[in-house]
Amino acid sequence: MVVGDFPIETETIVIGSGPGGYVAAIRAAQLGQKVTVIEKEYVGGVCLNVGCIPSKALISVGHRFENAKHSDDMGIVAKEVTLDFAKAQAFKDSVVKKLTGGVAGLLKGNNVEVVMGDAYLNDANTLTVATESGSQKYSFKNLIIATGSRPVEIPTFKFTKRVINSTGALNLQEVPNKLVVIGGGYIGTELGSAYANLGAEVTILEGGKDILAGFEKQMTAIVKKGLKKKGVTIEVEALAQGVEETETGVTVSYSVKGETKTVEADYVLVTVGRRPNTDDMGLEEAGIEFAERGLIKVDKQCRTNVSNIYAIGDVVAGLQLAHKASYEGKVAAEAIAGEKSIVDYLAIPAVCFTDPEMASVGYSEAEAKENGYDVIVGKFAFGANGRALALNETEGFVKLVGRKEDGLVLGGQIVGVGASDMIAEIALAVETGMTLEDVAMTIHAHPTLGEIVMEAAEVALGHPIHMVTKK
Repeated sequence: MVVGDFPIETETIVIGSGPGGYVAAIRAAQLGQKVTVIEKEYVGGVCLNVGCIPSKALISVGHRFENAKHSDDMGIVAKEVTLDFAKAQAFKDSVVKKLTGGVAGLLKGNNVEVVMGDAYLNDANTLTVATESGSQKYSFKNLIIATGSRPVEIPTFKFTKRVINSTGALNLQEVPNKLVVIGGGYIGTELGSAYANLGAEVTILEGGKDILAGFEKQMTAIVKKGLKKKGVTIEVEALAQGVEETETGVTVSYSVKGETKTVEADYVLVTVGRRPNTDDMGLEEAGIEFAERGLIKVDKQCRTNVSNIYAIGDVVAGLQLAHKASYEGKVAAEAIAGEKSIVDYLAIPAVCFTDPEMASVGYSEAEAKENGYDVIVGKFAFGANGRALALNETEGFVKLVGRKEDGLVLGGQIVGVGASDMIAEIALAVETGMTLEDVAMTIHAHPTLGEIVMEAAEVALGHPIHMVTKK
């Protein structure tokens, strides 16, 4: 049954309601546009429903369980600590429900219409939405594509009951006794670490020379130390070959330097990347040009080669980060409104919720040098910070990279407890053009982890208070 033969007219349509889509829709509505969001699956997208938010809830559960069992040196001896995993999953689901409900309320409060259905472009100004009750055409002046991405499936590891992706890992009904993770990137190490904290015996198989390749080796060395302390086995330059599945488990075969090995587990989690959701939606019908790997070509205002169509988030080049998508959503909405907003990715932080956490923003020392900068660097350890000592969380450091001629903050890296929150100060410094002296002269409350950033700036400037330097 066709619901409507005549198109419904609207000003701006956003396909997808994840962190990119819903932010773009709200910002467009704030700028006076009549906005319709088309969502295929669930409001909030992958991040809120089966990605960032539920994974961090599960990671939080893992941290608390691990700390409850291992706080003897702080005088806390807990006997027979148990985990009610069903209750933990219920907690995770409650967090998701609160946030997705909040997003739905924000869209409604900004007069954004939400249509649940599958969108297919007919041309550069119309699309058809297939819903449970039929289909409906829409005409639009502007379109923002924010359809996100999905896990890559390896041909020899088809997703099944025991061969799972990140969504499956977040919805397990029990903690596996043994878990194999294929892929040592963000998702694999985060979920592998979480399940190790929950009591699983975890093996990570990484095809490259090291896990977490996007971060400096000084940082990943501390994370690897923490993983090994939890009993996690890490195999690098390991090529996954195949899997044999039974009703109760899997046997994964892989090769390392020509030697074939096998490992048994209850589940194998495949986290080898994500593919943009740009197929089967008629983008070619609208004349949209693609880059490599199915990504959409866009300019600095997130505009495609079709002047009234924009694309943001995981469907365009760059790191697949929720906050990047949200940022691009604002830029696209403002560009549609005629504002001069453009993207500038230097101050977008990357965070990995491993144990300890890692975070980076701007240039690393190596990247700054590659871009022609003469740099000065300041590094300060968590182990010399009063708050970190009081928390008994002393692993890690803060590193600041500055331009030598004037101390302009070019970037920073943090590995340690609270890194995901602490990186915001360095991101602000990069975004606003602060210098190392600005950071050092900012009064930081004591005792706090934030002082480590100040101390790193003082080290770079050559006058640290809490570190003895050679003269």
